[in-house]
This record gives sequence, structure tokens and C-alpha cells, in this order.
Amino acid sequence: MSTTTLPHTTSVSGIAPPAPADLDPEERMSRTELEALQLERLQQTVRHAYANVPLYTRKFDEAGVHPSDIRSLDDIAKLPFTTKADLRETYPFGMFAVPMEQVARIHASSGTTGRPTVVGYTKGDLERWASLVARSLRASGIRRGMKVHNAYGYGLFTGGLGAHAGIEALGATVIPMSGGQTARQVQLIRDFEPDAILCTPSYLLTIADCMVEQGIDPRSTSLKVGVLGAEPWTNEMRHELEQRLGIDALDIYGLSEVMGPGVGNECVETKDGPHLWEDHFLPEIIDGDTGTPLPDGEMGELVFTSLTKEAFPVIRYRTRDLTRLLPGTARPGMRRMEKITGRNDDMIILRGVNLFPTQIEELVLGIETLTPHFILELTKAGRMDAMKVRIERHPDLSRETCEAAAVVLAQKIKVHIGTSVEVQLEEPGALPRSEGKYRRVYDLR
Repeated sequence: MSTTTLPHTTSVSGIAPPAPADLDPEERMSRTELEALQLERLQQTVRHAYANVPLYTRKFDEAGVHPSDIRSLDDIAKLPFTTKADLRETYPFGMFAVPMEQVARIHASSGTTGRPTVVGYTKGDLERWASLVARSLRASGIRRGMKVHNAYGYGLFTGGLGAHAGIEALGATVIPMSGGQTARQVQLIRDFEPDAILCTPSYLLTIADCMVEQGIDPRSTSLKVGVLGAEPWTNEMRHELEQRLGIDALDIYGLSEVMGPGVGNECVETKDGPHLWEDHFLPEIIDGDTGTPLPDGEMGELVFTSLTKEAFPVIRYRTRDLTRLLPGTARPGMRRMEKITGRNDDMIILRGVNLFPTQIEELVLGIETLTPHFILELTKAGRMDAMKVRIERHPDLSRETCEAAAVVLAQKIKVHIGTSVEVQLEEPGALPRSEGKYRRVYDLR
């Protein structure tokens, strides 16, 4: 699951990191100061959730724990986990900790695998969210006065409006394009000359392809920064996007159940995984099977407790994202996490071998004669599972050259992942293109 390519710490576009004086006071805190603030806010959040959310009242009582038992940050391990099933059980508003007249906005997930998860925000929550997205954009190299093309989807999805408010809070100019209409995206990038773009990494790849189809060199635009998230992506994908567009590509992390975009963000001076904004979110890593907390540096499932949310506090929410916590670098007081390249629920089990789509992406992008446009199809071959990698051939290379590259890809998958797959070469443009979160896996079993 881990990538082999090291982060590219040299700015591609020449964008500069923020000056220390421009950082929020919390970004400059020592670890000791930060942990004292975390404990104060954790105790308040636990009291708030226990008193106002019936699910937490019940779960705490069943676990035999009371808010007064939280005397140190380590005591968080006494508290029960929150899962997506809990959020669906309390649908639609059972997790809200304030009266509805105090809820200023409601967002929800797509609900493609069941009831959507519904989240709410007070006016104060929205202000804090905007400030954290602004902090994230500043860490990426975006500054007051820059123009930012926002291609995240607007609506119930948290990405579009969350990013929009953060751009405005930073003092930058927002271009609220939303997702889709790729040809128009390209036109506005050419006409409005934005300095930065916000979207999923797979959709930025689609935009770059559209530019090439129109005879536009993707490196010739005004774009300097891409702040990309909402799906796992590798450092190989970062390198591909940076080289194709001549930008700095930064990873923004978030999820609607915890807040939305802006829970953490990479810093342009290091590009070594998102720093987590720990003054507002307390992260843990646990063993996904046992729930046991793991020490920093160990790979496991990421868990978050919110520290400042009013309408929708979450206690030990299991994200299903797989990563590890590492010491801070560009923001020494705040830990960072290794770039997320897989989720528990993204894992494919193929004839006893566990693999993630990003492992295939890493190998594909390591072969220069292949394109990054591929999907995975899972089928049954008799009683055995089988996987086909359908990948587009390079439009500028002969079919024979691309077929040889496809053979190399199959060999690399066998060697590095440990399973045999079929690699099927497709013509350019044959596979679907992303207009948001890209669907890599098609389970046809």
C-alpha cells in the first residue's frame, strides 16, 4: 500500500511557503502547549456530547465511563468508538447536539451504500471550518489576492461550499465553477487565469487531457498550485500532475463526518503528508481488528475526535482510512499523517491476496509508456476470483510498444503484489473520465 516514490519537496512553480508571522498562533505552539489545549477542549467536547447526544449518553453508560473520567489525553482510550453505522442509526438529526434553530447548515454524504450520513454546523462551526480551510490553502502556497478555481462539487457534498468559504476567509478570489463541464473548466482557466485549482486529483488529470485535446499545453496556463483531495492518491500521481501542468500538487484531507475538507493539509515546503490541525481534531491510530490504540509510526486505522464542534461533535470516529502518525516537520508542534493510499473498505481480496487500487496506480505511473487511465474489473473464473486491468494505450506510441508495456505491468503486479491479473489494452478515450471522485473498481462477480 505504501508508495516508493519520495515526496517532491522542491517547488515546481516557485511558490513560496508562508512566513512564520503569517501562521495562526496554534500553528506556532509547542507540543506541550498544544496538548494542554487539546485536553481542555477534549474535556469540554466529551461533556457536551454526553449531555446532548442520546447515542453518546447511552454508549458512555454502557461502557461504564463518565466525562469526569477524562483527566488526560490517554484517557480517550476509555471512550467508545463512533462508526458510520451509528450515524445511520440516528438518521437524520439524532447526532445533533444543539437545537435545530442553532443549526446554520446541513450537509450529507451521497448515501450510495445506504442511508446518507447527515452532519450539521452552527454559525461558529462554519466560521471555524472556513478558518481551517484558509489555513490549509495558505499551507499550500495560496495567498490573499490570488484567484482560485474551485472545481469541487457544490451541494450536500462538503467539498464545494467548504472550500469556497475557506478561499473567501483567506482573502483570495473564488471562482465557483463546481464539477463537470470539463471543456468549460478549461475555457475559464484560460480566460480567468486563476493561480490555483481545487478538485480531486483524478479530475485534474481529466482537465489536463481536455487541454491536450484542444491543442493547449497544460503547462502554459496560469495555474501554480493544485489543492487536491476527496480520494486516495499516490506520490506517483503527484509527480504526474506536477510534470504535466507545471504546478505544485498538495494533498488536502478531510471527511464530512469530522468536518469536511481542511482537517489537515500538506505544506508546500515539505510535501510529506498532511499536517493535522490538532488544535481542532485529536487523531489516533488503532488496530482495525482489535480496536487497540497503536503508537505513532505504526500503520493502522485513523480515528478522530473533534475538539471544537458544537452542532455535531464526534467521539473516536473510525474513518476506515489506513495511515500512520508521524512527527511534524513544517509545523513541528502538530503531527502529520502518511499520505493515505487506501481504506479498509477499498481493499480488494483476490485469491487470498490483499491489494488496494493505489498499488496498481503506483505501478502504472512507474511505466512511462502507459497512461494513468485504468480501471479494475473483478470477475469469477469458475470458482476463482479474477481481476482485469483495463488500461488505455498511449496515443503517441505504437500499439506494439503499448502491448509490451502491458506485459511489463502484469509482471510487476505479479512480483510486487503477489497475484496474477489480466491486463487489457484499450484505445485512447475508451474508459470513463473523472468529473469528481473517480470509480476505479467495478465488481462484476
